[in-house]
Amino acid sequence: MQHTFHIPVLGLGYSIDTPLKVARYGISSVVSIVDDELTERMRKHHAEKNGEPYEFISKAETDSRARRITAYLNLLNHLVSKQITALKELSFEEKGNDLCTYFELLPEHSVLKAKYREMQQMPDSIEKLFCQKELKRQIKAGSIDVNIMSKVDKANFYQGQYLGDESTDALAAVRGFANSTLRSSVIISAGLNPRLFSYMEKIYDFLPSSEGTFAKKIILKVSDYRSALIQAKVLAKKGLWVSEFRIESGLNCGGHAFATEGFLLGPILEEFKEKRAVLYDELQQLYAEAIISKNIESSAYRPAQRITVQGGIGTAEEHRFLIQHFQLDSAGWGSPFLLVPEATNVDANTLKDLAASTESDFYLSQASPLGVPFNNFAKSTSEIQRLERIASGKPGSPCTKKFLCSNTEFTEQPICTASRKYQHLKIKQLQSLDMEETERTKQIDVVTEKVCLCEGLCASAYLANDILKPRENKAVSICPGPNLAYFSKKYSLKEMIDHIYERCDLLVDVQRPNLFVKELGLYIDYLKKEFETLQDDLKKRNSLTRFYNQLQNGVNYYKAFIAKAEPSLSMWNTEQVQFFNKAVQKLLNLKIQYT
Repeated sequence: MQHTFHIPVLGLGYSIDTPLKVARYGISSVVSIVDDELTERMRKHHAEKNGEPYEFISKAETDSRARRITAYLNLLNHLVSKQITALKELSFEEKGNDLCTYFELLPEHSVLKAKYREMQQMPDSIEKLFCQKELKRQIKAGSIDVNIMSKVDKANFYQGQYLGDESTDALAAVRGFANSTLRSSVIISAGLNPRLFSYMEKIYDFLPSSEGTFAKKIILKVSDYRSALIQAKVLAKKGLWVSEFRIESGLNCGGHAFATEGFLLGPILEEFKEKRAVLYDELQQLYAEAIISKNIESSAYRPAQRITVQGGIGTAEEHRFLIQHFQLDSAGWGSPFLLVPEATNVDANTLKDLAASTESDFYLSQASPLGVPFNNFAKSTSEIQRLERIASGKPGSPCTKKFLCSNTEFTEQPICTASRKYQHLKIKQLQSLDMEETERTKQIDVVTEKVCLCEGLCASAYLANDILKPRENKAVSICPGPNLAYFSKKYSLKEMIDHIYERCDLLVDVQRPNLFVKELGLYIDYLKKEFETLQDDLKKRNSLTRFYNQLQNGVNYYKAFIAKAEPSLSMWNTEQVQFFNKAVQKLLNLKIQYT
C-alpha cells in the first residue's frame, strides 16, 4: 500500500463509488454490496456518464443479485483502470494534474515520494526521463474492497418457494464479488456466519494459487482478540486465510455500534500487539494442514497477514501513534470523509447540517431494525420524517427493499421492525396489554424509534448524483461517528489527507477528547442506559457488573500508560488527562449508584 490510511465503508450509499474518486491516487476504500438495487442504479449512472455500455439486469432474472453486484464491481474496476492509464499518460511538467497529485498526496516518509522529489530537482536529461518512467511504473491504484455484513443474510423466495441457501443475501453478495474481475478483499463484518464461511470454502478465488497469491482476499472486521481468533480458526480449518484483521472500536465508529463486553480499544490493541506472532502461528498451522488436505500445491503456506485499526481517529498524532506504538499496518479514517465531496456522496442539505453540527447532534440510538445500537444524527431528514409520521398517527415506513426483514412475531414470513406493518401490529398489541400508561408509552417509543435504513442510507447518493426517481422517498439517514462533530466545514480531498499526514491541522484550537477518552465516555453512557433499564433482572445485572469491571481494567491500563507517557505526546497532555479523569469519575459514580 502507498498510503497508511484507508476509507472504510460508510453506510450503503456514501462510499458506493468512492473508488472512482480516490483509487487513482493509490487510496484504498470500501464499497458496501448489501443493496443490489443501489449497485444497479449506480452502474447505470456511471456507465452513461462515462460512455460505457449498459444492459439492465432485472430483479426477476436468475441469480440477479449476484449478477448485479458483479456487473457493478466490474465497471468500477474497468473505470479505475482507465483512470490509471490516463494518469500515466500525463506529463510531470504540468503542475496540479492527477499525475502530480498522486505523488503529492503520499505520506512524507514514502520512498516513492522521495524519488518524486528527487526527480523534480533533476535537470532535463535522459536520466530524468528514465526516473519519470520508473515513477509511472510504480503507480498503483488503491484497492477496491467490498463489505458484507455476515448477519444480514435474508432468505429469499420466489412465488412462495425458497430459493435455497446459496441465494440468501450474504451468499449471493459474496458470489457477486467472487465472480468479478477485482483482485481485492471482502471485509466480513458483524460476526460469524457458518453458512457463509462454508460457502466461501467452495470459491476457488479465495484459495491460494500455486504461486502463493490470492485472487480474492479475506479481511475480518473484529472488535476484540477473542472474536478474531474464533472466526479466523473456523476459516483456517477450511483453507481460507485471513489476510487482515481490521480492528474497529465498538462504539466509536459510524454505522452500527457492536458494543464489546466493556473491552476498550487501547487494551485490545495491546493484546493484538503482544499475541500477533502467536495468533499467526496458530492460524498458519491450521491453514497449512487444510491446504495440504485439499491437495493444493502452493507456496502460500506462510502468507502475509496485516493488522489495522479504524474508528474515532481525529488527528495526525493519533494516526501516527496507533500505527507506531501498536505496530499496525494502517488506520482507517471514516466519518471525516463525509465532509469531503471529492470522496463521498453526501447531498448538499445533509453536508451543510454536518458541517454545522455539535456534539449533541450525534447520539447512539435504537433506530436500526437489526436491534443493534446505531450511530444517529439528530438533524437527518429521516429522523425528522420519523417524528412527522408518528405525529400524523402513521408510524413506520413502507418496506420496499426488505433487506432487514427478520421479525416473525406476527407473521409467518419475516418482516422489518421499521415497517409500518410491524409497528401497527406491535402498537396494537401493547395497547391491549394491562400496564401502566407511562410504561406503555415508553415501550411504544422503543417500537417507533426504528427507521428504514434500506432507503435512508441510499437517498443521499441518489440526491448527490441527481438520480432520485419521482415520488421516491428523499429522507436521508446518516450514521457518522461522534468524532465528526469536531470537523466544522466542507473540505477538499487534499486538505483531509494533508491533515492525516500532519501537513496541516484542521482542528486548530478545537477542544476534543482523544479517541481513547471519547470511546471510554461512550461506553460509560451506554452502560448507564443499560443500568437504568435493569429492573430486577439478576442475569443482566451480573453481565453489566462484568462490563463495569472490564471498563475499570481498561481505565487501569490507561492510567499506567499516562504515568509513563512521553511529554511530547500531546494526545495525553494536561487537558486530555482532565477529560480522562472526568470520565473515570463518571464511571465511579455509576458503581456507587448501581453496583
